[in-house]
Amino acid sequence: MIRVKIESQEHKYDSINDINERWITQQVNRRQSDDQDVCVKVHIEQDSIKIVLNTPTCSSSGGGGRRPRPQEQAIFNLWKDRGLNQTNFSGGNVVAFFKQLRKLVD
Repeated sequence: MIRVKIESQEHKYDSINDINERWITQQVNRRQSDDQDVCVKVHIEQDSIKIVLNTPTCSSSGGGGRRPRPQEQAIFNLWKDRGLNQTNFSGGNVVAFFKQLRKLVD
């Protein structure tokens, strides 16, 4: 299961292919056009993957208790590569992350 939470709005998906890219783009870009900081949290629990990703504008809840598995580390790297560890990300960055994530989890 994949959960995407943007501020107080959350969507749950059974498959990475079900991600609503339009909703993500609208939520992020609308808030940013209103000069709001945007918190995006992504929870992924699928097969051997169990991770939480946050943009820097989210309140921190601390790290996990174990080292990431190789596939999880690849996802963390992808998050960083798409600029989602920076405060100036866009809805397009989040969508690009999910498009490339499909290749890692399928």
